[in-house]
Amino acid sequence: MEQSVQVWRDGRAGRIRLNRPKALNALRLEMVGLIRAALEDFGRDPQVHLVLIDAPERGFCAGGDIRSLRAGVLAGDTAAVTGFFRAEYAMNQSVADLGKPCVALIDGICMGGGIGLSVHGSHRIATEKAVFAMPETAIGLFPDVGASHVLPRLPGALGMYFGLTGAQVAGADAVHAGFASHFVPGERLAALAAALPQEGIAVIAEFASPLPAFSLHGARPIIDAAFGAPSVAEILRRLAADSSAFAQGALAQLRAQSPSAIHWSFEILRQGGGRSLAECLAAELALVSQVVMHAEFLEGVRAVVIDKDKSPKWQPASLEAVDPATISSFFAPGPA
Repeated sequence: MEQSVQVWRDGRAGRIRLNRPKALNALRLEMVGLIRAALEDFGRDPQVHLVLIDAPERGFCAGGDIRSLRAGVLAGDTAAVTGFFRAEYAMNQSVADLGKPCVALIDGICMGGGIGLSVHGSHRIATEKAVFAMPETAIGLFPDVGASHVLPRLPGALGMYFGLTGAQVAGADAVHAGFASHFVPGERLAALAAALPQEGIAVIAEFASPLPAFSLHGARPIIDAAFGAPSVAEILRRLAADSSAFAQGALAQLRAQSPSAIHWSFEILRQGGGRSLAECLAAELALVSQVVMHAEFLEGVRAVVIDKDKSPKWQPASLEAVDPATISSFFAPGPA
């Protein structure tokens, strides 16, 4: 059986390759441990000048293995479930703390945990096939893996828009949005991967293509006006008052997600704007430890991943019915 993560030295590069293609490289605990160990080893190795992370086929990384996490919750193995997130967030911090260029080559799906593995690094190369998203509100979770640090720092209110709606951004648009740093056509990606270990990160400029216009440019005033609002209720009000197709589509996207998840996601993203990455990851761990035990997460994963009926029965069923006190309780300080 092939290893789910392959690690080797290649010229001046440390190489990390995700190798679980049938599961779209969804992260499991052993993968997280292997990646973190490799990052720390390469960080200490003076012969390694950069780290290159890629996947051979079928996308970069679809996120964490939420099917297994749900099974762990239902089995009562809460320590193992929380342990996964603790290990994953430590891996995210290791990417940020590497102290060397960290280059992710993204030629397909990059969602959830895939973004956590790439976005904290120095260089994120997107091809026309790259698709980025934080779709956690659709499964009763919230944008984690350090997203509460990253999303508030995207241009304008794009981060709140992507974080709440789960909207996807693809190809060169991901560079405009801030998820990726460079756009390289897919036909040139293999040559770039071969050149990086020999020539270093300066070679990226030779492969990168000029960016076309941002497809969301015309919608930016709507996004910034609505998703820059100080509350979920005000976001809804501003979108409802705008008759444009984009505003009405965004409103429909919000109402398709878990109402509770929209509220706790808004709050963690709002707070993240004033925190360091380490502080954001600590706050996310405190929140995820509660949220994964919640019925919303179990129902969301059932509807989206297990039964795939796309008909979750959220409780409460509307954004307006969510009790603010319940949401606040998730953010209350724990015992000293």
